[in-house]
This record gives sequence, structure tokens and C-alpha cells, in this order.
Amino acid sequence: MTDPAAAAADGHPDRHLRRPGGGLTVSDTQGELVRTRCDACGSQLAYAPGTQHLRCVACGGTVDIVHAAGDAVDEHSFDAWAAAQGGVRAGLLDARTLVCDGCGATTQGTDLSVACRFCGGHLVVAAEADGLVQPEAVVPFGVEQAQAREAFRRWVRSRWFAPGELKKVGDTESLHGSYVPHWTFDARTSSAYTGQRGDAYYVTVKQGDQERQERRVSWTYVAGHVERDFDDVLVPASSQVAERDLARLGPWPLAQAVPFRAEYLAGFAAARYEVEPPVGLERAQQQMAPVIRRDVERDIGGDEQRVASVRTAYADVMFKLVLLPLWVATYVYAGRQWQVMVNANTGQVVGRRPYSVGKIVLAVVAGLLVVAALVWWYLRSQT
Repeated sequence: MTDPAAAAADGHPDRHLRRPGGGLTVSDTQGELVRTRCDACGSQLAYAPGTQHLRCVACGGTVDIVHAAGDAVDEHSFDAWAAAQGGVRAGLLDARTLVCDGCGATTQGTDLSVACRFCGGHLVVAAEADGLVQPEAVVPFGVEQAQAREAFRRWVRSRWFAPGELKKVGDTESLHGSYVPHWTFDARTSSAYTGQRGDAYYVTVKQGDQERQERRVSWTYVAGHVERDFDDVLVPASSQVAERDLARLGPWPLAQAVPFRAEYLAGFAAARYEVEPPVGLERAQQQMAPVIRRDVERDIGGDEQRVASVRTAYADVMFKLVLLPLWVATYVYAGRQWQVMVNANTGQVVGRRPYSVGKIVLAVVAGLLVVAALVWWYLRSQT
């Protein structure tokens, strides 16, 4: 970390920190700053997808992303974190001021990584404010923008009745890279249950001169418990993207997560989390519940099961904040905003798109003409 005294000697007031070649200044409550300017030409450095370095957008020079010795993706005890909060919640939406050292303009916001609103410089905050959970891991971008655009074009070509304007979106620089924050939760669960086990049997039933086998079920009261360990239950920590769309973009390659370094954010947007850990845990438990219920039904056995109650205790709850990469295209058509996303590791495309009324009408008319031609041909062949 840069010495504040050295920063002051460099002509900056001691309330600011500056890293040599860095791309922004920020109040000293924000910690170490990220280098975002090329030493060779002074242009912007950005993370190069699929690599371990930053690349200059102008001259192509590279700077390696260096991880500290012993760097690892650690998880944190939820109970210890909750106890440390003492019932106090930090203000998640407190804005900070970033000062671009390229043009000197100030930008206010809550995101971890943004572009200068005047010169487009990359403004990346190396650490969160005190009281907020720091990102522990990041799944770096693995798909370049050009590859994402091609995946987008293939997706558009597969959409019948898409308006022509949609194709233009894929032919421009409309795709923007963004990291979306997620929580992951681990837990050891022990669930006590009550219910009924149903064992099927058959009886012979007479109906007049006919006999048939009728299935019946004998129900027996049961009680017991099941245990399961959950690992990396993923919960979106931002409302930027609909949760159902994020689920469709998966599965996410969490095995490719690396220890967080702010350099991976250079050149991409990165939002601060909005969903606090306690809410995230509740949503994780909602995901665990159906898995636990299936375990209960298997434990009950028999041919049918009735689950009356399940009481689950959670132990060794661990969590971390991980950033996942997306290419996002947002466009307006017919007065409505539409969004398409590309998983920046797998190339999977998910989104919504409008329908071209003109194309639908033409297709219907063409279909009617084909039907009319077939009917005419049939009638003519009968004469």
C-alpha cells in the first residue's frame, strides 16, 4: 500500500492516496488503489479475458496480475460475522467519490468498478469500505467481447420473428462487460422429520362377473432425521439482473474462481452487493429445503410418502462473496427496454426479445397462401 506521506509529497493532499501510474484517487478510507494506466503510453489498462494480465487498450502492452504468496479463496463463518456486526448494518448505498487522474473529473457512485463519465478512464476501487464484506473470489472473464457478439448473433439468428433492429445490436459495441456479485453458502444440516410411509398392496374387487386388481395403500406413522452437507449454494447479491435469468445462465464454473484481485475488474463494471448476508442465507436455505425434503422422502421409503413436518438445524455455516462475469446488451425497441446476457465463461445466451409484427403477419399471409394453393390444387385434381 502506498504511504500517505509519499502521496502528499507527490503533490496530493494527505487525505488522498495515489499509486504510481494509478487511474484514480479516492479518500483514504477506501484503501489501496488499482493501477489502470499504461506506463508506456499513458492509455488505459484493462483485464484481458482468459489471461492473467492487464492489457493496454492502445499499445497492447501487458502487466501481470500478481497474487500474493498463500493467496486462496477463503470462506468466512457466518455466525462470527453476525456476532461482529453487533446488530449494526452498514449503509450499503453510501456513495464514494472517485477522482480520475486522467482528466481530473470526479465520479460518485457505489460500484466497485466504473468508467469515468468524462474521459472513459477505468476507475477501480481495490477494497470496500469498512463494515462491508470484501469480495473473496472472482470468476474472471473468459470470453472476449468479439466472441460474445458472435454468440449473440447466433442467438438472434435462432429467434424467429425477431425484428431487424435486434440484429443491429449484435453488430455494434452494445455488449458491455459486468461482474455480478453473488453469495455462496456452505452448511451442515440435520433435519428431524415426521410423516407417513405408504406401502402399496392390491386386493381383488368383483364387479358383476368381472374381477379386477385395485391398488390400495397402507399408511404407517414414521419419524426420523437426515443429514446433508451443502457446498457453494449460489445466491445473487444484486437486483441488476433477474434471478431467473441468472439461473438459466448457469451452471457457473465456480471451480474456476480465483482469489479476488481488483485488477480483474479493470475495464468492466462491477456492482456492490445489495442483498445482505442474512437475506442471502435465507434464500440459500430456500434452495436447500427441496433437497432436504427429497432426502426425507427417500429416508421414509415405501411406495408413497407424506411429509408432515421438517425441522432443520444449520451448523458450520460458511459464506463468501464472489463476482461472476456477464456480457450484457440492453436496448430499447417499441418504447420498451430489453436485455440479453452472455455468460462470459461458457458463451451461454439468455434474454428476452421483441417480436416483429410485420414478420408475423407476412408469415401468416404466406401460410394462408400455401393452404389456398393446396386446396385449389386438390379441387382441380378432382375435376
